[in-house]
Amino acid sequence: MRVLVTGGAGFIGSHFVRLLFRQDEAELVVNLDALRYSGNLENLADVEQHRRYRFVHGDICDPAAVGKVITEHHIDTIVNFAAETHVDRSILEPGEFARTDVIGTSVLLESARDAGIRRFLQVSTDEVYGDVADGRSTESDPVAPRSPYAASKAGADLLAQSYFTTFGLPVLITRGSNTFGPNQYPEKFIPLFVTNALEEQPLPLYGDGLQQRDWLYVEDHCEGIHHVLHKGSLGQVYNIGGGRERRNKDVADAILHILGKPTTLIRHVTDRPGHDRRYALNCEKVATLGWQSRFNFEEALKRTVLWYRDNPLWWQKIKSGEFREYYQKMYGARLKS
Repeated sequence: MRVLVTGGAGFIGSHFVRLLFRQDEAELVVNLDALRYSGNLENLADVEQHRRYRFVHGDICDPAAVGKVITEHHIDTIVNFAAETHVDRSILEPGEFARTDVIGTSVLLESARDAGIRRFLQVSTDEVYGDVADGRSTESDPVAPRSPYAASKAGADLLAQSYFTTFGLPVLITRGSNTFGPNQYPEKFIPLFVTNALEEQPLPLYGDGLQQRDWLYVEDHCEGIHHVLHKGSLGQVYNIGGGRERRNKDVADAILHILGKPTTLIRHVTDRPGHDRRYALNCEKVATLGWQSRFNFEEALKRTVLWYRDNPLWWQKIKSGEFREYYQKMYGARLKS
């Protein structure tokens, strides 16, 4: 394979790049990343000198840049991680999400069609199914997104499926549940709460904190994507979930317990608009490909918390920059009320 990984300097993308090298199967791995606020080349410092790795600074919304990368590097496989991904930010800047997640995916699909790509895997999210009061979402369920982020990802999924049906593009789609682990940008729930606790800052817990999420360790998620890339049936969607539902409040309590911090750091704040109460995935379909999660939640959470504890320079630099302005917009007034 000669693989183009878009968004490879981000959280899940960087872990996937490492997985490709651990599997020792790719002739070449090209990482195309625009390096927006959450893209961080430090995430791949350990592979930047690898003889089969190339980094290209570019935007998936730029057809010329995408076409050049595919042509110059003779790409035959694309795995698209590039996206705006945070629900809170999508409430503040919905247009940016439509641009990157929908227009960017459209550019990639058209470029892949022109180049005769062998496989195109679109990395999506369980949030496209919307709030799940009972049971678990299956791949045949209709999408019902309730945030600009979820809607932009659903739009990208539908575009990808249309390219399979209309043009025969060899598309695969994965929908992962709430992913966590080392190197995750600290706007997300777990790294935000871990780093705030390490700084003795309040943990802003939305509403009553009883929202439920299906948590998935990043290495499990990447292995699931890898299984689908190699063994999935073209044109199909595959859910990838951890099967470990936890309430947000309980996750916050667990983080504080690992760090030996008091639960008084938890501050209940005004909920965000349209906050889904529960996500849950049925993963029987991906299990037929031979994938199952390896990490239990407690073990993976402890590994994650200790990574942030032991790597303060990585996240302190992030939280002192653009992040601070975002944090004030999102939580400043909430924490004062």
